[in-house]
Amino acid sequence: MGRCNSVHIGSTGWLRSPARVAVQRGRGGLTGLTILAVVFAVYALVAGRLDRLSITAPMVFMVAGGILGPGGTDLLKVSLSNETTLTITEITLALLLFADAATVPFRDVEDDASLPSRLLFIGLPLTMVLGTVLAYLMEPSIGWAAAALVATILAPTDAALGLSVVTNRAVPARIRRALNVESGLNDGLATPFVTLFLAIVISEESSGTEGWAVAALTQIGLAVAAAVAVGLVGGWLVSWAIAHGWTSGVSEQLAVLSLAVLAYMGSVAIGGNGFVAAFLGGLLFGQATKGRLDGPVEFSETVGLFMSFFVWTLFGALFVGPVLAGQTSWKAITYAVLSLTVVRMLPVTLSLLGLGLRRSTWLFMGWFGPRGLASVVFTLVALEDLHPESAPQSPLVQVATWTILLSVVAHGVTAGPLAARYGARMSALGDVAEMAPAHEQRIRRRALTSRGSHPADTVDPGGEQG
Repeated sequence: MGRCNSVHIGSTGWLRSPARVAVQRGRGGLTGLTILAVVFAVYALVAGRLDRLSITAPMVFMVAGGILGPGGTDLLKVSLSNETTLTITEITLALLLFADAATVPFRDVEDDASLPSRLLFIGLPLTMVLGTVLAYLMEPSIGWAAAALVATILAPTDAALGLSVVTNRAVPARIRRALNVESGLNDGLATPFVTLFLAIVISEESSGTEGWAVAALTQIGLAVAAAVAVGLVGGWLVSWAIAHGWTSGVSEQLAVLSLAVLAYMGSVAIGGNGFVAAFLGGLLFGQATKGRLDGPVEFSETVGLFMSFFVWTLFGALFVGPVLAGQTSWKAITYAVLSLTVVRMLPVTLSLLGLGLRRSTWLFMGWFGPRGLASVVFTLVALEDLHPESAPQSPLVQVATWTILLSVVAHGVTAGPLAARYGARMSALGDVAEMAPAHEQRIRRRALTSRGSHPADTVDPGGEQG
């Protein structure tokens, strides 16, 4: 990795150097943006048809970026020189973090929390550890901190890349719910670790070993304060205004969108980490409003989803095109393949032991851990802090690009067929742990309690301990 000579708290709340990503204007730049607008319009017309062909939005816009960007026709003038576009990508992730956290179905999982909890608090840490060890063994020269940074950047999953898995009703509800909750929360849970390891790497590359812990913890602490002020207080104020009839349907959508952006920007303004604030702010907002604003929150999620198409275009233009056009890094490809298989599937398997789930479920849930938007934005942020002048050749960019690229294609293509096959298999098996809905477990527990029995003394209909 390269050496960072000037480090400071950047406008987004991350430690970074002055360089940024920018879309350059001018005749060529406007031509590229015009073509991109056409791609957006055409995609909107055929999205349903493409979904049936297992062609996802990230595939479309990643390819468009690769063709229009510097590695292709160079009609879309993007470069690592200004903060505007990077800020847009970060706000995109912040919106999605806030919306995902605000709509976590806690009520649905309160009686079946073991499944998503194990994925988040056993599977995710094990994935980070295993990914760190693999990165260090494959390239010891990068050091443990950089290896950990790579692993944490690539640990979060993105359900949008395998949407059929969480929307196909053939897949048992508790499996869909667990994967959806995991993908909604693990990017937020990974953010503090990305912040921490990035600060360590920067301190090492700046020939200094002091201050990284204070800087990272300060950012996280200030982010928590911003999250409480915006998510909890803001959620209470919105609820109060609704109760007194002061709002309209449109203004409620605007309120949620504004609070999501404010959680991010407010944290940045006081020196905190914007992503941590957006994630925690969303959780607190959801609790303050008791889930009564899921409709307005969905509007913010839709805005974030639309903005994410631009992020995928940027990923294709800045990373995929140049990496594919350059010299192939077999180490990066090998790590990518292992990251999507062993590094994900082994921790998931270990986290699910003892729940009575079948081996096919371990493999299914282990495979559907696609790497997506969070990994793209984390890579951009880390790159800007470390060595923007050598982006395509950077080991971090090579590994992240190949992992995300292979994930976009492999998970996008297999989501539909494997979800249908797995769902049909579970339906044929009938009374198995995967098919036991949470409400049946809740009813059984209440019945046992009313008879004076303790739930732990029996086995539930799904085969798990009560």
